[in-house]
Amino acid sequence: MNKRDELIAKYAADLKEKCGITADMDLLTKVTIGCGPSIYNADSSAVSGTDESELTTVKNNFLIKKLGLKDSADLDKGIYAVMEQYGKTNRNKYRAVVYYLLTKHFKKESVY
Repeated sequence: MNKRDELIAKYAADLKEKCGITADMDLLTKVTIGCGPSIYNADSSAVSGTDESELTTVKNNFLIKKLGLKDSADLDKGIYAVMEQYGKTNRNKYRAVVYYLLTKHFKKESVY
């Protein structure tokens, strides 16, 4: 098993344990690949749910640029809903898992 496959398995376990969701492995794999090399870096592989600049980056770079959504208050609500679902007290919020949850939340699976 290569490093990416190990990370995808870790992300699927995280979704199951922390969110009670059985991952769509095909979508999770595509989202993880879409994250690129950031998943291998300790700092960039996680999203800080309390850092406003980080959440703005998620909104601009992922929701608007990648998923093609229009900037609106709904995007912020979606981000906060996903952060709540993933667990406010959970310190390790993996970027690929957050992006997967956002993709599902906004029903944009077709992008992948």
